[in-house]
This record gives sequence, structure tokens and C-alpha cells, in this order.
Amino acid sequence: MTAIHVRGLRKTYGDHLAVAGVDLDVAEGEVFALLGPNGAGKTTTVEILEGHRRRTGGEVRVLGEDPQRPSPGWRARIGIVLQSASDASDLTVAEIVRHVAGFYPDPRRPAEVIDLVGLGDRARARVGALSGGQRRRLDVALGIVGRPEIVFLDEPTTGFDPEARRRFWELIRALAGEGTTILLTTHYLDEAEALADRLAVVVGGVVVAEGTPATLGGRAGAGAVVRWGASEEARTADPSALVTRLVAEGADLSTLTVTRPTLEDTYLSLIGENR
Repeated sequence: MTAIHVRGLRKTYGDHLAVAGVDLDVAEGEVFALLGPNGAGKTTTVEILEGHRRRTGGEVRVLGEDPQRPSPGWRARIGIVLQSASDASDLTVAEIVRHVAGFYPDPRRPAEVIDLVGLGDRARARVGALSGGQRRRLDVALGIVGRPEIVFLDEPTTGFDPEARRRFWELIRALAGEGTTILLTTHYLDEAEALADRLAVVVGGVVVAEGTPATLGGRAGAGAVVRWGASEEARTADPSALVTRLVAEGADLSTLTVTRPTLEDTYLSLIGENR
């Protein structure tokens, strides 16, 4: 089943074409990452899918409905974590999570959600007293408290320290394990590789590549670089055969390394080729 279906999505601001014809399909229960440089159209695309922004053209279906004309119950089925959220500095963490939970027909227990995002020891703290990373975790809590079928995460771990990011990854995996569909935008390539079932790279308002983290942009078939000896180096599609030959020839393999393009290498190459 398809949770998100997009064909020919376009968005213009005056003479500026921000989204120039995006095509996407995201399956139910899939973790899908949108990658791209600043200004590529990722956030605009996500805002259109969320129903926050009207499109100029194209076809969009999220949970079978047009976000521009949703049914009354549609918004309760989605969860949103924006790049930045409005403040509620006078409320405590527990109060704001309970308040937002009240808008949904079948929310998670607020205390459970607060613990899930790592704010259990800050439940009674006022929002205005939270650090930037803690406030980001609260944003995530507000996005998932309604038990949504789809969660939109726009740069969710900005401001997280490494430990908090890892805990967040565990949360995303747990949500996906429950069947929640997740659309994620991130600038962290390790995050995309760790979490995404599939991902797409957006440049200039269009999708220039799509695939799994292992296959994006032909990554799986890219040649490996084998280095050995003092300064010997060769690129090959079959590193095992090359190493076997080097062993037979008695080559010095004490410094042997075999490397393939990383996701970051592939991403930067795609960005450079399509600008």
C-alpha cells in the first residue's frame, strides 16, 4: 500500500520555481529520507504533503487524500515535527504534551512519550528553561503523541548531541517497527544511512536520484579502490579477484585497504552533477 503518492509536484513563488516536478512514492511503514542542499525544495515539498502549503501543480495523495482538501479526520492521522515550532515558554513539558495529546482521538500516554524522547527528568521544567536540544526533543514528542500513521520529520536532530541522536534513532526504529510511515529530511548522511529504507536526492526542485542507501546513484556497482604496498593503487569492480592475484604474486599486503564510495561521496557527486 502507498502512504504518499506524488506526481509532477510544482510550486512557484512569483518567478521562482521552488519545486519543479517532484515524483515520489512512499510505502506504508517505510522510512523514507529526502536529501538535498539548502534551497533544493525539500522543506517546501514536505509542507505541501503536510497540507501547510498549497501547490502550484501536480498530483498529491497522503493516506489516500489530497492534503489541500483533506477530510475532517485526516490531520489527526499525521504527525509533524517542524524545523522550528512556536514557543510555549510558560508551560511545563508535561503540560504542553498533555495539551496537544487532547487534540487526538487515541493519543499515546504523555508520560510515555516524554520518556521516549529522553525528557523524563525534565517533565516539570518550563519549556522556556529547556536547552535547544531539549526543545527539539519536545518538538518530536509533540509530533508523535497523537499516534500518527505518518510522521513528517524536518531536520529532527538539529541541536542533538551524539547520545541524544542515537536515542532518537532508536525511537524512529521503534515507530517504524509499529508500522508508522516516516518521511525524514536531514543533512546528516549517517542518519539517512542508519534509518532510511529508501531515500531520494532533490536538487533544483527535482528528484535526481532515488534508491536504497546501498544502491543510490549506482553506489552498489561502483568500483572499489584497492591500495597496497608503499603506494600501489587500483580501481576494480572485483576486489576479491585482485587481492587473490596479489597474494599469488607475493605482493606486500601489510597495508592493504579496500574502499568503496560512501553515501556521502555518492551524495556530493550527485549534487555536483546536477547543479
